[in-house]
Parts: sequence; C-alpha cells; structure tokens
Amino acid sequence: MEFRDVVRRRRMVRRFRDEPIAPEVVDRLLDHAVRAPSAGFTQGWSFLVLTSDEERERFWAATTPVDSVRDMSAWLAGMRTAPVLVVVLCSRDAYVGRYAEPDKGWTDRDEARWPVPYWHVDAGMASLLMLQTAVDEGLGACFFGIDAGRRAAFREAFGVPDEWAPTGVVAVGHPEAGGAKGSPARRQRKPMADVAHRGRW
Repeated sequence: MEFRDVVRRRRMVRRFRDEPIAPEVVDRLLDHAVRAPSAGFTQGWSFLVLTSDEERERFWAATTPVDSVRDMSAWLAGMRTAPVLVVVLCSRDAYVGRYAEPDKGWTDRDEARWPVPYWHVDAGMASLLMLQTAVDEGLGACFFGIDAGRRAAFREAFGVPDEWAPTGVVAVGHPEAGGAKGSPARRQRKPMADVAHRGRW
C-alpha cells in the first residue's frame, strides 16, 4: 500500500471480527513501533502485549471504571472484541537519566528543563506507527487511554513497575462494521486554512 493511502485510510476502529492476528503481524507492529524517533535516542518505551483471552479479560477487569459520567457500554462492547491489545508505556526516569549523561549535560536531572514530557510524546509516535502498520496489514486499530483512577489496578494486575507510566493502548484486529461512533461522526475535519499558519500566525 502506498504511504499516502495508509495515512488517509487510518481511522479508529472500535469493533473487530472474531479472527486471530498472526504472531508475525504482532511482531511487525512492534518492529515498526521501535523505529519511532525518541529524544536523545533514549527509547524509553515498553510494550505490554496482550493476546490471550485471559490476558485481555484481566486488562478489561482492571481498567474498566466502575461508573462513568458517559455511557461507555457501546464503546466497551466493541473494544472488548479486539484480539490484540498493546499497552504503550514510557519511563520519565529513562529520559531525565539520559539527559544527565555527558553528551547532554543536564546533570541535575531536573524535569523542569523539559518543555513538554517527551517520554509521552515519543510513546505516542511509537503508537502512531503501530496504527499505520495495522492499516498497511489490512487491519483496524484504535488508540485509547487508561482511566487515571484505574492505573493502580492496571499496574497491580500486570506487575508493572512504578517507573513505567501507560501512555495509552493500541487495540488491533480485523475490522467489523459497527461499534461506537467516534468524534469524526459528529465533527468535520478542520480546513487546512484554520490550522496551518505560514510565516506568522
């Protein structure tokens, strides 16, 4: 598939067919994810890959909020059909440690030096490469977050060390029609003239 087609066809898929994903495809998702750029080539990411029924059920049990302001039942019903979940995690400590090395020179390890938390930025770029790889493989995928109130339960369920913070989750599978409608069903893409400022604002 041409790269421009991958970019244009990428959308968040929220319901999947009952069809497994070949292990070599999961490996390609990860192989491409680690090709993402990272500040100082820190590569301060980790990927928790959940492919068995038991692993995925444990994930949903740990991360599903007990109550929510919004009705999430349709979204959950669709997302729980994904045969592969990849939790993308990042390490703040890896980045502040990397930039305290001699070639970077921030020996005080002060997080305030960072204009934004690049550990999450880099994990997000790795996630996007997985989303695009899914399209190239003829699959569907969706990126979503773990509720802040459920992060401790997630850590406990999977033995995740405190150093690692989840940036989000990439759900992957063979797309099926239906599932919860996303925001693009309710909102239009902004015109380029509204978002691109050439030369000055």
